[in-house]
Amino acid sequence: MKVGFIGTGTMGSLLIEAFVTSGALEPSQIAVSNRTYTKALALASRFVGISAVPANAACAANSDIIFLCVKPLEFKKVVDELLPVIRPEQLVVSITSPVLIAHLEEMLPCKVAKVIPSVTNSVLSGATLCVYGSRLSAEDEARLEILLNRISKPLQIEEPYTRIVSDLSSCGPAFISCLMEQFVDAAVEETGISREEAGKVVASMLLGTGLLLTEGGLSLADVQAKVAVPGGITAQALQLLRRETDGVFNRLVRTTHAKFDEDVSKVSIAFYGEEVNGQ
Repeated sequence: MKVGFIGTGTMGSLLIEAFVTSGALEPSQIAVSNRTYTKALALASRFVGISAVPANAACAANSDIIFLCVKPLEFKKVVDELLPVIRPEQLVVSITSPVLIAHLEEMLPCKVAKVIPSVTNSVLSGATLCVYGSRLSAEDEARLEILLNRISKPLQIEEPYTRIVSDLSSCGPAFISCLMEQFVDAAVEETGISREEAGKVVASMLLGTGLLLTEGGLSLADVQAKVAVPGGITAQALQLLRRETDGVFNRLVRTTHAKFDEDVSKVSIAFYGEEVNGQ
């Protein structure tokens, strides 16, 4: 199997490195292209055997699966470049959430899927969100999930829920890290503990909490109940936390959805020249 990656930015590079280090793909199975060819060459130099090619069409032509790892407004240009070489049996996988399956199926004659990775995939953990187009067979889905399973837990979702599930899975590490950074800052300011020591404690805590929620079989509420003794220190602090953060995540979701809707509209205009169905 040959796999092409068009775009070697943060997420494209992360996927390539994860697939290679996990053993899911051999470097010789991978071809990469990028708008700036020197960046593709630089990535290929890190993994002997990866082929860097100067044109997106050349990268796609010889690949069974093609990952499109480019920004939303670059998709129309890339799709136009691929049209002369794409064949019906090939599978094109977008990793960009505002680009809808309908956008790609209307423009490309091949099989189409959307995959939303997470930074956690770089340590072969977390989820990868999967949305499948109408042309994929069960065998196509299984082939892709076998690949993704080496670096994550593939989760099939419905496209209308792409944004909210991405908030939880892909944006979540940044949101939780932001909160924990503030926790560490407060610990340093209030007690004088070193930032390094506080950071190590928080990192271990996050890892252990994740294991409780997965291997331990606990729910989020279960974890709180096990830690917070009625009338105790944690219970009192939780009351403060709930009061001070009331509504924060509702506003966060509204913010991400508003930006997503704006991006979908821009992609639709790029593909069709005008807004389609209000998007």
